[in-house]
Amino acid sequence: MTATPFPPSAIAPAVLAELRERDDAGAVPSRWTGETDGAPLRCCLRRARAGERLALISYAPLRRWAARTGAMPGAYDEVGPVFVHLDGCAGPDPAAGYPFAETGASRVVRRYTAQGAIAGGEFVALPPGPGAAQAVMRGALERAFADPEVALVQVRAVEYGCFQYEVRHP
Repeated sequence: MTATPFPPSAIAPAVLAELRERDDAGAVPSRWTGETDGAPLRCCLRRARAGERLALISYAPLRRWAARTGAMPGAYDEVGPVFVHLDGCAGPDPAAGYPFAETGASRVVRRYTAQGAIAGGEFVALPPGPGAAQAVMRGALERAFADPEVALVQVRAVEYGCFQYEVRHP
């Protein structure tokens, strides 16, 4: 996979350390050892493998971004569940392309301004073939960042509305 001008961002290691103790809903995260492959990990942007120690945490991605940038997301602030490694990991592979781009999956590319207001979104149906799915995601991000007002994009799963990853303005 070649590098993208719109690299996906995992949850930062310092933030993960906080969230593993107490998540953005104020709760102690659920912790267990995975029995099957498949949970989408937001710490390293890959699927979990059976036997890995995992945590399910509540995460407020827009709130965290706003705290770093001074944005005011107001009503657009959301808290939702995400899976992470319980004990840390090496983080994402920068050459892996767009994560969770399984063929046949549906995604929403949600756009935000630098002030934290929602600036639209796009439904994305990922086509058969990993190369085609990567190209479709890249195209959706190109369209999003063609708008000079867009500072941040969140990619979310349609099925559950879950935050997958974010992409910041290049």
